[in-house]
Amino acid sequence: MVTETPATRPANPRFSSGPCAKPPVFSLDKLSDAALGRSHRAAVGKAKLKDAIESTREVLGIPADYKIGIVPASDTGAVEMAMWSMLGARGVTMLAWESFGSGWVSDVAKQLKLDATIMEADYGQLPDLSAVNFADDVVFTWNGTTSGVRVPNGDWIADDREGLTICDATSAAFAMDLPWDKLDVTTFSWQKVLGGEAAHGMIVLSPRAVERLENYTPAWPLPKIFRMTKGGKLIEGIFEGATINTPSMLAVEDYLVALDWARSVGGLKGLMARADANAKVIFDFCDTHDWIANLADDDATRSNTSVCLKFTDDRIKDGAAFAKAVAKRLETEGVALDVGAYRDAPAGLRIWCGGTVETSDVEALMPWLDWAFNAEIEAQTEAA
Repeated sequence: MVTETPATRPANPRFSSGPCAKPPVFSLDKLSDAALGRSHRAAVGKAKLKDAIESTREVLGIPADYKIGIVPASDTGAVEMAMWSMLGARGVTMLAWESFGSGWVSDVAKQLKLDATIMEADYGQLPDLSAVNFADDVVFTWNGTTSGVRVPNGDWIADDREGLTICDATSAAFAMDLPWDKLDVTTFSWQKVLGGEAAHGMIVLSPRAVERLENYTPAWPLPKIFRMTKGGKLIEGIFEGATINTPSMLAVEDYLVALDWARSVGGLKGLMARADANAKVIFDFCDTHDWIANLADDDATRSNTSVCLKFTDDRIKDGAAFAKAVAKRLETEGVALDVGAYRDAPAGLRIWCGGTVETSDVEALMPWLDWAFNAEIEAQTEAA
């Protein structure tokens, strides 16, 4: 018989991996101070953009000599800006273990047409990080959003590297401890861990990255939205709030509200602790249920934000159909929205556990996951 329907429901069923849940204190009236109808180049607009940059530095502990810019097209735009502006000066090594990392490989190989060294691993695994050649520029994701696999730390990155490290940290920033001395270019977006609104990306440049920009001109033309230098010098205004294109001042205000909330829960350490607590609820659930497991093969590489799960029960005949059916049951009940695995990933579920999610909601979801699994097993048995 189907497990009894749980009595308690998550107060917030939003477990999407992007755009992610808003901070739990969010309400539209918190955006009332937005500089709507004002130019982003007016004093009020510049001040808010500068505040967004410097508050990001404060919360994430980014070194004072690193440059932080707000750029178009979310994390994707920031990664593309870095690759198109900096790659080609030396050899390139691309690391990929999920769909977004594979996308960067495709762009470098097929669009920039660089003869890159490509180190790939299947979903659930990492490439051999000890074999990375740091004479090359190295492009990688810190956390594979669609695989739930992250690099465990930055120890594998050489201190005396000759090339640059270009890190897509969009589902890691504000939830994981990023070692800034190991990262030359770091990118992320507002709509991930802090639950901000979409379309704006962040790019963080080390002094070594700035040196590359000012001393290297790519062989290919650069679109205006990718240009960070003029006359061989960094366009400093980009990193002081003078954005390349017009930003949404409503989205800027929303990000500022999220940053204020982040400070209220203890800053980066508080955000990491919240994500760790959320993920642990799911890890513990998997440890006590033999029909579900983390997609990550190694516990040390399990994400604490985009937790990806696979069904392991031998009774499941069609894994993709089963996973979709379970996700649909959870959505129909209004207890978990948008928790299906990413379209290119192995069949399963993906539950967002970043700091804006309340641990009590993850705890309330687990009995429903048990219920949905058993309900679908019974439905499959009856249909056989």
